[in-house]
Amino acid sequence: MKVVVTGAAGFIGSHVAESLLADGHEVTGIDCFTDYYPRPVKEENLRALRGSPRFRLVEARLQDADLAPLLAGAEHVYHLAAQAGVRASWGREFSHYTEHNVLATQRLLEAAVAAGRPTVVYASSSSVYGDAPSLPFREDGPCQPVSPYGVTKLAAEHLAVLYHRNHRLPTVSLRFFTVYGPRQRPDMAFHRFLRAALDGEPVAVFGDGLQTRDFTYVADIVAAVRAAPLSGRPGTVYNVGGGERVALNDVLRVVEAVTARPLRIQRQEAQKGDMRDTIADTTAARRDLGFRSTVSLAEGLAREWEWIRGAR
Repeated sequence: MKVVVTGAAGFIGSHVAESLLADGHEVTGIDCFTDYYPRPVKEENLRALRGSPRFRLVEARLQDADLAPLLAGAEHVYHLAAQAGVRASWGREFSHYTEHNVLATQRLLEAAVAAGRPTVVYASSSSVYGDAPSLPFREDGPCQPVSPYGVTKLAAEHLAVLYHRNHRLPTVSLRFFTVYGPRQRPDMAFHRFLRAALDGEPVAVFGDGLQTRDFTYVADIVAAVRAAPLSGRPGTVYNVGGGERVALNDVLRVVEAVTARPLRIQRQEAQKGDMRDTIADTTAARRDLGFRSTVSLAEGLAREWEWIRGAR
């Protein structure tokens, strides 16, 4: 079938597009190549995709692109495009987040209604929860983001629900919990840690290292994304997480074990907008999507390490 992947040149989007191509689908990828990180990184993400005759890349912004011909005949739309980054979302940069995360999503949803209502899978984030009063995070629990980025991701979730309720557009939102693996963005922690180990450079660690995260390997994320339009309940939000809460200091020890190299850590102050703890309750995703976390942290970090060594 024909499908559309927004953010196809990104970390997660390129993995999803490759999975769809491997199953024989015709994939239209849309990406505007924002300058949040270097374009050559994204071009490398596209290398395998560009070799397929069933893949077409359209370089455009969702905010002003003519979406009608791009969505025509599509059965599923995987909306993975976004302005990433919690710490960069403050101040004047916030306008980029409203443009790429809120307005772009609204235009895509409008276009999907006009195109015959394909299922739209929206990639949300655990950042919507903020510092919730209890763990693990449940989809029906309070959402009080502590960063402007989280606010925009939650706003787009609400838009997806509104378009389902008012326009009968089948939408499914997935809250990703700290995704990692090959092609991870260069600004993300694991990439920075592994790159520092490779280059023998010091690495900045924000806060006391006791903060915890639920880390999710990218292949497990792809499985959830692929299942969402097939068995997800329209208008529903699902947590997608690795199911294990790990302290940052423990992650650093795993990185040293995987790379067999010591890290030179430079402690810095905690950054505003960073959440203290995250862990997902994935009961709903297990029930409806058949989701299972299959890759352990040590195994996933070893795979990312091999990718970083090969990509040098």
